[in-house]
Amino acid sequence: MADSILVKLLAEAALQAAKDKESRNRLLAIILGPVIFLLLLVALTMYLATSPFSALSEWLVGDEAAAVDEFQKDYGYNNDSGIFERDFREADGQEYDEDILLGREGETQVVYYNQLDERWADEPYGQDKIGTHGCGPTSMSIVVSTLTGTNVDPVEMAQWSYENGYYCRGGGSYHSLIPKAAEYWGLSVDMNLDGENVADALAEGKLVVAIMSKGHFTKSGHFIVLRGITADGKVLVADPASLKRSNQEWDLSLILEEARRRVGAGGPFWAISNEKGDGKNDFIFIIPAAYQSAGLSGRERRCPAG
Repeated sequence: MADSILVKLLAEAALQAAKDKESRNRLLAIILGPVIFLLLLVALTMYLATSPFSALSEWLVGDEAAAVDEFQKDYGYNNDSGIFERDFREADGQEYDEDILLGREGETQVVYYNQLDERWADEPYGQDKIGTHGCGPTSMSIVVSTLTGTNVDPVEMAQWSYENGYYCRGGGSYHSLIPKAAEYWGLSVDMNLDGENVADALAEGKLVVAIMSKGHFTKSGHFIVLRGITADGKVLVADPASLKRSNQEWDLSLILEEARRRVGAGGPFWAISNEKGDGKNDFIFIIPAAYQSAGLSGRERRCPAG
């Protein structure tokens, strides 16, 4: 009799345990279901935010897909910072003294800004930093400050770019920043240039902004300013990430070869000028005192009055 009662109790206990386990599993499913759904929703949102054209192309066909592709080319962007490690080492701790100016007679001269200058390298460019993703705004600071005579530093240019929709989170700047910033500051822009057009523009004293691909200037993508061309056809640049490269002469063929392909907004070269001027612009390098001690010559001269 006692054995049958014990068996009955054990059976009831086992049944209750099974019911409890089923209840726990049901409760766990109720809790985890919405959590998993929320995580999937967040992942989808991030995918759409970071790769909208790839996402759209999976759902579009024919003319619709072609329209999306055309839009992407028109509003192309610089994919990432592309800064070399040696550029960070070169600029580490450097502050570019605005009273120290470098230039040579006979060269087209520009106001030079470096995105890695410690005064603004860590300043925000949207959710990124000017030092890592600000080559576009810094290049346009060089161009606008030179051609208008009013100094517009990378902080101001980055803020303008962000507020007007030309900043691309995690990717630098949309290519349309270049012509739109030039137009905003009252400058003339020539687009869709070939190699001969680039050489002619430089010979005329225009500044040419270029978006470069992997090579001598970047690991992936990087805006620079072409500031002139020598009598023997060498190109002079103002690289916003490297004063060293800015003091070198470059073969035009190398510039053309390493310029990014399939870009938007009329690139990869934009010739910019001030039609009200005489086409000749001063080239001014603002360099840190440390570089002078390393043997670089400099001469004091004030920037054009704004």
